Amino acid sequence: MVVIRLARGGSKKRPFYNIVVADSRKRRDGAFIERLGYYNPVAAGADVRLAVAEDRVNYWVSKGAQMSDTVARLFKNRAALAAPETAEQRAATAAKNAAKKAAAQAAADAKNAEEAA
Repeated sequence: MVVIRLARGGSKKRPFYNIVVADSRKRRDGAFIERLGYYNPVAAGADVRLAVAEDRVNYWVSKGAQMSDTVARLFKNRAALAAPETAEQRAATAAKNAAKKAAAQAAADAKNAEEAA
């Protein structure tokens, strides 16, 4: 069976993973059919954490390749991992979360006032 999985690279305590298509009988870091991208979990700053050739992933899935659980999770969350969050995006997220929290608190206060009456 053909699988899409991570092949570990990098040095000790500095992992780097290639996203590869490989025969499931081959070793994790052994021979592979095609490299589809990479995942760098220790990327900092402007470094790219995830780069994937989506068209090739879709091609291999259409041919029957199975994604590993980790690759499926990364592919699902690729928008969040692909580009680092900017200060404006962080501020917008914080404002949205604060608004949700305030609305929830107001609803709880209204419920408590209703129960007290």
